[in-house]
Amino acid sequence: MPAPNLDEIFAKTLSSYDSDDAWEAVRDLQSLACREVFDQASAWCSSPEPIKRARGADILAQIGKTADHPKNSFSDESFAVVSGMLTLETEALPLASAIDALGHIEDPRAINLVALYRSHADAKVRFAVAFALGYFADDPLAELALIELTTDGDPEVRDWATFGLGVLGKRDSPEIREALIARLNDACDDAREEAMIGLAKRRDHRVLSPLIRSLESASVPDRAIEAATEMLGLKDEFEGWAASDFADRLRREFGM
Repeated sequence: MPAPNLDEIFAKTLSSYDSDDAWEAVRDLQSLACREVFDQASAWCSSPEPIKRARGADILAQIGKTADHPKNSFSDESFAVVSGMLTLETEALPLASAIDALGHIEDPRAINLVALYRSHADAKVRFAVAFALGYFADDPLAELALIELTTDGDPEVRDWATFGLGVLGKRDSPEIREALIARLNDACDDAREEAMIGLAKRRDHRVLSPLIRSLESASVPDRAIEAATEMLGLKDEFEGWAASDFADRLRREFGM
């Protein structure tokens, strides 16, 4: 089998930033996980072309990571390259890619760097901050930044901040609970549903009424079932239950 042509694969990553083919090429390079890929991606991180800088960070984000090997194959070096981008980067796309990559690399040294961008003017960058800090949701600074981002003007940012704070995070405090309560009336369905799960994990009874309404709605979201199982402390004994069964159990359990 012939060796892959790295130049061709790298070129495919530039075809269109959001295209499936371009992201498939990124994943192909990550799976190769060799020094040559690392070196070229690192060089792209200082390219004069913003899309190349973004792609360099995208590749370094998960180079060598698989289900069986969940750690970046060049974690310290990738962190050094990508974190260095933040000190110079002015374009939103590569900045967002670099912040996103710092989340994937999972080095806690990123927390202070990433949190600085939680008020950035571009929603793509703030989304990347919410995403990246979700990897460190139990850190006090990350928690504070995520709480702030749950009130962001962009619904996707609010959604990911709520997910990171309430679902990925394990900490509990009045501040976390109030941030999640505030999202129960969010216009964004995703943010609202993530808040229900986060409150149910913390057994906050204020989630019961909106959760039961959601379970009895015409179209029951999967997250409502997840929140109900969290609130009830169920494991796997609910197989075959309808949404109404969860609602009934919640009423009985909590005297609704």
